[in-house]
Amino acid sequence: MTDNPVTRPTASTRAATASELVQSGPGPSSGPDEPTRRRPPWPGRTRLRLWGTDFAAFLVVLFVWWALTASKTIQPLFLPSPQSVVRAFIEANSCRPIAAGNPRVVCGEQGYFLWEHLLASLQRIGIGVLAGIAVGVLLGFAMALIPVLDRLVEPYLNFLRSLPPLGYIGLLIVWFGIGDTSKIWLLFLAAFPPIALATIDGVKGIRSDRVHAAQSLGASRMQVLRFVILPASLPSIMSGVRLATGFAWTTVVAAELNNGIPGIGGLAYLSGTQLQTPLTIACIIVIGIAAILLDALIKRITSLLVPWQGRA
Repeated sequence: MTDNPVTRPTASTRAATASELVQSGPGPSSGPDEPTRRRPPWPGRTRLRLWGTDFAAFLVVLFVWWALTASKTIQPLFLPSPQSVVRAFIEANSCRPIAAGNPRVVCGEQGYFLWEHLLASLQRIGIGVLAGIAVGVLLGFAMALIPVLDRLVEPYLNFLRSLPPLGYIGLLIVWFGIGDTSKIWLLFLAAFPPIALATIDGVKGIRSDRVHAAQSLGASRMQVLRFVILPASLPSIMSGVRLATGFAWTTVVAAELNNGIPGIGGLAYLSGTQLQTPLTIACIIVIGIAAILLDALIKRITSLLVPWQGRA
């Protein structure tokens, strides 16, 4: 039987084969078909798309508002046109003649520009909320760490939290007058209970093994409070501050019902009583935008103070 000779590749044949493989590149995989990999979407494009959707929704609302006022479906006294609201906003931030042909010039509304009214309200809320943070956090820690104090004070704290601001604004005016003191007290009482309750929940929600681990490593009570309890309860405290700030901002009109000039809430109330509907709506829009910006600021501060929140 004659064996078939085995053909062995020569050196020149191996070189040609290698060059062909290099030029042709990697061949198709012999395994199962792999899914086509798609590039992740560009974050900026997604953000722009979301902003575009929000802006389109805003344009729809603006168009419906304009259509209702242009068709005279609703009287201007009840719903002024967007142009009237913009004009009232501009006049509230500028100086103008008091009447046609009258050389007397009036600036802003009620003797102040609209931004000065807003700044006065922000100053009152800032003082009231900061005082609420200082007292609420201290009382919350004390109530969470001392069971007897918690049992004695919690009913009164819940009672104060359930009271509407208009329920005791008259009593505060009797006690502190119609100046800024009564307004700051009202905003403090609006912001103080949510912060205290959030602090209590944050401290009581800490796992006991964290405290025991720190104590087993030789940490003192002050070190446990500073390096374990405070950082662990900080997310809950910041949530309480965010809630309290929003609640205090919603009571700004109630706080400025009496002698609230300068103040954006007082201007909104006074312009409403004088049937200056465009100015009232302009004040309402400013109050809403300021609330959104305040909430965004608190969220930003929270992300800086509690960078680990949501990543554990």
